[in-house]
Amino acid sequence: MTTSAAPSLAIRLLTPADAVRYRAIRLEALANHPEAFTSTLQREQNKPLAWFEERLTTSDVFGAFIGGDLVGTAGFRREDGAKTAHKAVLWGMYVRPQARKSGTGRLLVDAVAAHAAKRVEQLQLVVVSENQAALRLYAAAGFVEYGRGVKALKHDGRYLDEILMTLFFDESGATQPR
Repeated sequence: MTTSAAPSLAIRLLTPADAVRYRAIRLEALANHPEAFTSTLQREQNKPLAWFEERLTTSDVFGAFIGGDLVGTAGFRREDGAKTAHKAVLWGMYVRPQARKSGTGRLLVDAVAAHAAKRVEQLQLVVVSENQAALRLYAAAGFVEYGRGVKALKHDGRYLDEILMTLFFDESGATQPR
């Protein structure tokens, strides 16, 4: 009796050569979970491929691959102001349904955090308060809540709060909300 091994999961930085796959997963995320993102499908669906290529050139976007299929993404963007360059943002986190509950999301978060730890002192993110799975994932990865954006998003006439979270890389112990 032979068994075939499941394809392995790989995480890597996306390049402009991945733009077609990135565009597809990004539009899927915006279509399936519009409440979770500040951007919209309407804003991005008609953007040319060059726009997505540029995004992959100017941002560090990690992709999770099973076999050759892109099943998840998470972005890293460093703040660019002189007084804020010690911080970065984790953005655009999305895992396709078939890869959820497999550890893919945690591996993406860990990859972004490891990348950030070499570049900044803290990594921040925002997550819709109703997204309990994402809140659990980020808390398990060491993020702590430091605030709430009340009525931060409005989707289909409904307001959504955002939870602000951070992960500190220094040893200051400053991981507790005030």
